[in-house]
Amino acid sequence: MKLPKLILTDIDGVWTDGGMYYDQTGNEWKKFHTYDSAGVLFAHALGIRVGIITGETTRIVERRASKLKVDYLYQGVRDKFALVEGLCSELGISFADIAYIGDDLNDYRLLTSVGWAGVPAGAPEYIRTIATVGLRKRGGEGCFREFVETILGPDVIKDLLDRIFLTEQ
Repeated sequence: MKLPKLILTDIDGVWTDGGMYYDQTGNEWKKFHTYDSAGVLFAHALGIRVGIITGETTRIVERRASKLKVDYLYQGVRDKFALVEGLCSELGISFADIAYIGDDLNDYRLLTSVGWAGVPAGAPEYIRTIATVGLRKRGGEGCFREFVETILGPDVIKDLLDRIFLTEQ
């Protein structure tokens, strides 16, 4: 079974529910689902790099990426396709080697170009129709993990669980 060489993800609407939370003192808040960390763990266990690409620039996302040891973090990105085109050139891979999950207009071109395209269940219908990997979960409910697990398949996940957790005992 062919696996991606790189898994890329949007943040807002994928790792979060897409809501923007602000308090009266100017702080911004995002809620992440802890399940998504297993998606990074599984990818890394197989030697697959993970990257975040987002149009926003926040310390919150930087902290989450750092905690999970995400390989690439690109914030404030206006043209995700152009960025990934450059990354492909740098890494010597093609768009067909990439799995990407995104949820909205700024993800459209990238979703239509990669080997595996995931879209959370709550995304607009015209974005969901281009998904090649069907997802049941909405953004902020662990859909990044579901995306990774679906790509890897149950046999690979079972093998990883046995390798990771049975060897720790």
